[in-house]
Amino acid sequence: MPVNEYRPGTAFPGVIGRTADASTPAWPEPTRAVPGAPNVLLIVLDDTGYGQFGCYGSPIRTPSLDKLAAGGLLYNRMHTTALCSPSRSCIMTGRNHHANGMAAVTEMATGYPGYNGNIPFENGFLSEMLLQRGYNTYMLGKWHLMPSEQESPAGPYDRWPLGRGFERFYGFLGGDTNQWYPDLVYDNHQVEPPATPEAGYHLTVDLADRAMSFISDAKQVAPDKPFFMNFSTGATHAPHHVPLEWADTYRGQFDDGWDAYREKTFARQKEFGVVPSDARLSRRDPDVPPWDSLSAEARRLATRLMEVYAGFLSHTDHQIGRLIGFLDTIGELDNTLIMVVSDNGASAEGGVTGTANEAEFFNNAPAPLEEVLRSIDYLGGPTLFNHYPWGWTWAGNTPFRRWKRETYRGGASDPFLVHWPHGIKARGEVRTQYSHLIDIAPTVLDVLGIDPPDTIKGVTQSPLHGVSFAHTFDDATAPSRHHTQYFEMLGHRAIDHDGWRAICPWPGPSFAEADAPFGTPITAGMLSRLDAHNWELYRVEDDFAETENLAAEHRDKLIEMISLWYVEAGKYGVLPIDSSTLARMTVERPQITPARTSYTFRPGTQALPSAVVPRVLNRPHSITAEVEIPAEGAEGVLISQGTSAGGWTLYMKDGKLHYTHNYVGRASYTVSTPNPVSEGRHQLRFEFEPTGAPDLKAGKGTPGRAELYIDHRPAGAADFPVTTPIMFNPGSLVCGAGLGPAVSTDYTPPFRFTGTLHTVTIDMSGDLITDAESELRMHLARQ
Repeated sequence: MPVNEYRPGTAFPGVIGRTADASTPAWPEPTRAVPGAPNVLLIVLDDTGYGQFGCYGSPIRTPSLDKLAAGGLLYNRMHTTALCSPSRSCIMTGRNHHANGMAAVTEMATGYPGYNGNIPFENGFLSEMLLQRGYNTYMLGKWHLMPSEQESPAGPYDRWPLGRGFERFYGFLGGDTNQWYPDLVYDNHQVEPPATPEAGYHLTVDLADRAMSFISDAKQVAPDKPFFMNFSTGATHAPHHVPLEWADTYRGQFDDGWDAYREKTFARQKEFGVVPSDARLSRRDPDVPPWDSLSAEARRLATRLMEVYAGFLSHTDHQIGRLIGFLDTIGELDNTLIMVVSDNGASAEGGVTGTANEAEFFNNAPAPLEEVLRSIDYLGGPTLFNHYPWGWTWAGNTPFRRWKRETYRGGASDPFLVHWPHGIKARGEVRTQYSHLIDIAPTVLDVLGIDPPDTIKGVTQSPLHGVSFAHTFDDATAPSRHHTQYFEMLGHRAIDHDGWRAICPWPGPSFAEADAPFGTPITAGMLSRLDAHNWELYRVEDDFAETENLAAEHRDKLIEMISLWYVEAGKYGVLPIDSSTLARMTVERPQITPARTSYTFRPGTQALPSAVVPRVLNRPHSITAEVEIPAEGAEGVLISQGTSAGGWTLYMKDGKLHYTHNYVGRASYTVSTPNPVSEGRHQLRFEFEPTGAPDLKAGKGTPGRAELYIDHRPAGAADFPVTTPIMFNPGSLVCGAGLGPAVSTDYTPPFRFTGTLHTVTIDMSGDLITDAESELRMHLARQ
């Protein structure tokens, strides 16, 4: 007998008598998707440029993505916000980034609606929309869609993935992570990686494995229930981490340099049709040195950094291929709508020369070339945090100019693939219609026949800003429906409208041509001058790569475009225009707890992100551990922060107490007790007293006197000539164990303390010395 069901909220259709035998039951109808509804898989890469997929002309091998392109569509006018978190907010909500409160990174939040870093609940996520339509919802990989101070176990959890419509989450909450030793969160709790790099662990492999297991878990119970999955790798964001054999397959393939890469890639792009046949290659970037001007050693380093990056992308492509192959094996591929995109153009955080340890860049302490070359054989491995130089960034965005964080097309245009055999007849075709990340959610809803919900969890929803491009799937000549799109990132502005593009670069068209240092605030008077003199105008309908500035010839059109930018800015919460960096970094924001100078930690608790841990750099501080040592002795980490890229650790080994400070991965300074700690309960203490002033601009933190105490008695002392000046990245803090790769080479993580550790207290006093400009670079680089 069929079950009698009724829609929740409607009248009960059964019969209620005085007893069950005189009654007829009925059940609330479960939420079910429309029979035959497709799965939806969003694959979001990180810092991957327009000229880096093989199917977009790159020499980097991406066979899995190329296969999706051959069986689907390639779009050549997909646009992003030019920075990670803002772009991801557009993908998930279908609304513009300022309307999401995501003007930039949340670490730069200010007290204006478009800038406060909290995506409003009236801007529902696609996951929330599909969850209430009967879909399973899964989030894998990078999140970074909430203020960093909310990433701790103290929450609040309402903006974590499980609070925004995802039933399962496996990944990392921040902007980047070590691919070999990631900061992993499973649903709402932190977990350790299931294996070590020595045992073959790599994050992207783990994400693919977990994605397949999530799907399998549900399909064995409900094989017809569709899923929505956001598969958001940490690749190809720095650190560029990949097994050595993947990088080695590219040995010698980039020896001719970035200028040659651009020319060859541009020719292939025309051949493949992802660039118009009459397009012109954008100008040579004045910030990038000609390849032939580099020394042989500089070319050797730059080449290897690019080989590692290429291996990283190919390795990522292979894991995507495993996921796609799994869907094929279980019979789900043909009815899965797959969309592949990057969050912004290729990244320039590696600097002009590239780096083996990005922490050096953040701390104003770049290593000399000869020192970096000593680590060349280890690039891509667990102990380094490498990133390629500007020249490869520029080449990776071929044919466009500039890069991530700027609203030229190099920062705001990306490859975009759509694959759905059951729903799209076309195969391997290029689509030229204008699109933006805000169009993805409306397109998915359109394909599924779902109207945007009026409410989610009782919250009335705002209108979507994007438009569907589903009408282009089988019609290459269909007109674009997205006519106008504004851009603003850190004062760098642009607007597209019906084939025209106006851009007002700030602080200039390049660093070499800048009118002011990056991060200089735009005042009201300056804004008037910028609007009068600094806007550029391009007819991108005919000039694909922004090569001919028509501002002088079409002044009326330019004025129209500038006016239109202000209309859009008013509509979506872009104002006030704020290009500042230091002021936005140092502004006071609401905190979940009052500021304090004493922090107490206990073993067995979750590692804490750097945003919520005590700031011990450049100030006097003490670390006190209450322990009990058994008769056989004890060893292990009492507390540590950071990794081999930089950090500090208080630990016991060989019965003795040690403290090590790792200076940007370049040098280690240690103080130790000469004798073992005896059996029994003890108070183990480290104290640091600055003995000089830091030189933050030169990459040197304060020197100081490091002292150890056992039960208030001096037990060891040393002078540290320099300490880390600005930050640790990665910078998580853990009590009772060490994160990998270890801060100190004296032990292998996790090196858990084998005695009884009761508490560890960090106490601070004195003034805090900071460099907000360098901290800003770190936060932007982590996007």
